[in-house]
Amino acid sequence: MERLQKVIAQAGVASRRAAEQMITDGLVSVDGNIVTVLGTMVDENQTIVVDGKVLSREEKVYFILNKPEGFVSTTEDDKGRKTVLDLVIVPQRIFPIGRLDYDTSGVILLTNDGDFMNALIHPKFKVEKEYQVKIEGLLRKETSKLLCRGVNLGDFKSGPARIFDVKYDETKTNSYLSIIITEGKYHQIKRMFEAVGHPVMKLRRHRFGSITADGLPLGEYRRLKPHEIKQLWNLSRFGKTEER
Repeated sequence: MERLQKVIAQAGVASRRAAEQMITDGLVSVDGNIVTVLGTMVDENQTIVVDGKVLSREEKVYFILNKPEGFVSTTEDDKGRKTVLDLVIVPQRIFPIGRLDYDTSGVILLTNDGDFMNALIHPKFKVEKEYQVKIEGLLRKETSKLLCRGVNLGDFKSGPARIFDVKYDETKTNSYLSIIITEGKYHQIKRMFEAVGHPVMKLRRHRFGSITADGLPLGEYRRLKPHEIKQLWNLSRFGKTEER
């Protein structure tokens, strides 16, 4: 048994809050009866109709995509650009967990499980994201320490980060490095480095939680394995891949 608004949200019809509003507005019925009470419990055998349409309850699925540049991380794009769903072609109605910029490559997870998505992207759960970055200029230790402490970006201050494997190119004009953050604000990595005078030239997400795209060609995807899904759940709940 699960709460009605949760079932509607998991089906991808609306957010949890929007689902609650639809229920109180009398737009939802269960087995032919209008339900307006929030928190009503339903089981998988009951027929739910939302705004005149029968709710389709799909098997929960979880994927990793090694995203190439040139794709937006949304389910559709008003500018007509290709989306990650042009690469992950499955019968379920899936959505990306968080976003990668159009010109950013690497690990992105997709699912139709709203609770799973929320557990991985909510700031309080502090799930790590590791990026490989190429920036303009030579990153000095003092600047690296500043970034790791957090920088004021105007609308928010970035949280603690870890920077490692800093290398300079042969001409000593650009830097390569890895950075780990637990947030996922819009353009965050780019804004962090731009704030300290080092614009990002290339950006790739190497890891999301415990998941990497090692062995997965660019533009390809696969289902997450059961133990990988469990590891991600445990990271969001306990901060480690195994239960405490």
